[in-house]
Order: sequence, then C-alpha cells, then structure tokens
Amino acid sequence: MAAQNHPVSSSQVRRRWRRFAANRRGYYSLLFFLFFFVISLFAEVLSNDKPLVVRYENGWYFPLLRNYAETVFGGDFATTTDYRDPYILARLQAQGNFVIFPINPHSYNSINLHVNQPVPSPPTRQNYLGTDDRGRDVLARLIYGFRLSVLFGLALTMIGTLLGIVAGAVQGYFGGKIDLVFQRIIEIWSAMPELYLLIIFASIFKPSMLLLLVLLSLFGWMGLSDYVRAEFLRGRNQDYVRAAKALGVGNFTIMYRHLLPNSMTPVITFLPFRMSGAILALTSLDFLGLGVPPSTPSLGELLAQGKANIDAWWLSLSTFFVLVGTLILLIFIGDALRQAFDPRR
Repeated sequence: MAAQNHPVSSSQVRRRWRRFAANRRGYYSLLFFLFFFVISLFAEVLSNDKPLVVRYENGWYFPLLRNYAETVFGGDFATTTDYRDPYILARLQAQGNFVIFPINPHSYNSINLHVNQPVPSPPTRQNYLGTDDRGRDVLARLIYGFRLSVLFGLALTMIGTLLGIVAGAVQGYFGGKIDLVFQRIIEIWSAMPELYLLIIFASIFKPSMLLLLVLLSLFGWMGLSDYVRAEFLRGRNQDYVRAAKALGVGNFTIMYRHLLPNSMTPVITFLPFRMSGAILALTSLDFLGLGVPPSTPSLGELLAQGKANIDAWWLSLSTFFVLVGTLILLIFIGDALRQAFDPRR
C-alpha cells in the first residue's frame, strides 16, 4: 500500500508526458512558447542600438559587453559613443572598417531622432512596427516587454505556488484548530481590496518590479492553497500515513515524501493558468499606470499609448497580438496538462 503512494515513478512521468504530447495543440503551444521565450532572453542581441561587433583600425570592439568613449572611434568627446551618430557611423563604415548591428538596430529606450514625421510614426524600414509617442521603437519595446512579462509571471507563479503549497499542506495535514484559524485568516485576507492597496502603496513608495512582486504575492497564493488543503485532508487518513506515524516518521517527512507528491496534480495543472493570470495582472496595472516605472518596457504601457492615440493602430494591434498570443499558448498548455494528469485517464 505504501509503495503505491510514494513519489511519482519515472514510468508514470513517461505516461503523463506521452498523454501531454498526444495533445498536439498543447504540445506545439509549449514548443512555440519556449521558442519565443528563449529568443526573448537574448533581446540585447536581437534588438539594440549598440553594434554587436566593431572592426576599427585593426582593432576589435564589442560594444554590447563594454562601453567605449567616442574618442576611441575618432570623436571629439570622452563620453559614451552614440553609434547612431552620422559622423561616428561614417567612420565605422569607412574603408577597412566594418560594423555589425543587431537585426533590429534599436533598444527599448532609444529615441529615433531622424524620423521625418510626427510621433507616434507608422511602420517604416527604420522602425519595422513604428514608433511610440516618444519616438521609441515599438518592436524593441515589444521584445523587451514580452521578456519582462514572462519573467515576472514566472517569479509570481513560483512564489504564489510555494506559499499556497505550504499554507494548504499545514492546514490539511494538521486540521483541527490550525485549519480553522487559517481558514478565518484567509477569509479576512481575501476580503482586502487588492487594487486599493496597490494604489496606496504606489503613492507612498517608488514603483518597482520588486514592490509589485511582493504585493501581488501576498494575494496570489490563496486560490491554490484550497486545492492543496483538500488533497492533504484526503490523504492524511490513508493507511500508509498511519503506518508511517506508527513507525515514528516525523510530520515533515510524511508531508514532504508521502503526501506532497500525491497532491501535486492540481498544482501542476494550474501553473500555466496562474502564469497567464500573473502576466495579465502586470499588464493591467501598467495600463492603469500603477505598475513598473515609466521608462520600463511594458505591454500595458503600450496598450495605454494605443488608447491615447487611436489613429496609431500599430501600437494597439501589435501589442494585442503579442499579449493575446501569449495567453492563448499558456491556456492550451494548461489544458493539455490537465488532460495528462487526469486520474480518470
């Protein structure tokens, strides 16, 4: 009996993976999501206003790794080189020299001073998806904003999942007064106005990713804790748990080695949905101006610009496709995980 409730075996993992891969929609959604996420991790290489490599007067320079003064390339000032300056660019492209720029030669905060029409400007060969209302490249801000949103969603999901597992495990395993007190605390805490608290803290403290992560983590664990609590309540009276207690096994060991592996099904199946909720929460707060600092690349900030500039369709449309596409991929992954971990299968 005890052997059947030990941590999931490798054969079970393989069976679940085969069931997940059999869902072609979820499987390809996972591949697409991982591809775009890995690509975004190299955003500085894909989209940057600094060259990847510079060959100048028989010397090799790597501006992505190090800042060089303008005087190194024949400029007049000892300040950091502006590689988009026509004079510097002409010297770098002179005979015997060469410069290699990223595919998109713009960073998320670089302003195109050479655009020949009012900003936000429509897509051109210089700016593939146009510019925003400050002259910054939209494609660059989408790449960096997507990476920021996914990393924030991962961090918030991990923290909320960890807190939810701990809270639900303690409630479900010990039960009694501990469970009763925890439930009342959760009811009171869940009744707190989360948006108002965010507005209050945003007016008191300087907006930052850390502040958002802490505030959202305080509320993001309660939904998951109910599922873990139910699994522990069901499993704590099983024969193998009673046998482990009779043998003198500690409570922590029973919770970690015996009950937790059998309670991970709702945790794993809800991970993509929790992550999509975290990304949507960050985007909503940025849209309302309560999220990241103004200069930070953000999908919500681009949507807010699109709302303020209705005629600039490239702002809203491109951001809409990135955001909705990301959420759809995560939902398909979550649906495939739910089917793979369905005990009825």
